[in-house]
Amino acid sequence: MSRRAVYTGSFDPITLGHLNVIERSSRLVDELIVGVGINIEKHSLFTPEERVDLITRTTKHITNIRVVLFTGLAVKFVRDCDSRVIIRGVRSLSDMEVEFTMTLANRKLDPGIETVFLMADDEFSHVSSSLIKQITPLAGDEELARFVPSEILPDLRAKFQE
Repeated sequence: MSRRAVYTGSFDPITLGHLNVIERSSRLVDELIVGVGINIEKHSLFTPEERVDLITRTTKHITNIRVVLFTGLAVKFVRDCDSRVIIRGVRSLSDMEVEFTMTLANRKLDPGIETVFLMADDEFSHVSSSLIKQITPLAGDEELARFVPSEILPDLRAKFQE
């Protein structure tokens, strides 16, 4: 039986913290599916298709992943991927509180889905997509490369010039 897990998020944009969780998760399973979801509560910088492209480009060195766009409930997406494991990255105690609530709801929606939490490495515990959106207009490329994969710097710059 193959071990397949799904890591979901909005990834707007992908950060080094996301990439860290993707790389570490990919070593735990035979196949990792990165599910790019649409969060209707967030104002997106990149389109869903652009986010899929950014993740695909920054993870091309990982051979056992697929990047897939999805809509709707994450647990349904996990089932549709023929998986029973959802990966969630957590950075802080406040993340844990939100993730705990989501995990309880997911268990009610589909008790067969297990959630596995991976703590972000300490160097990424402060990095969020929201932070990236705030500092991009103010930071130089060298500074931004401490938070996001360098491959996406031109994409970020282009978005802020639009």
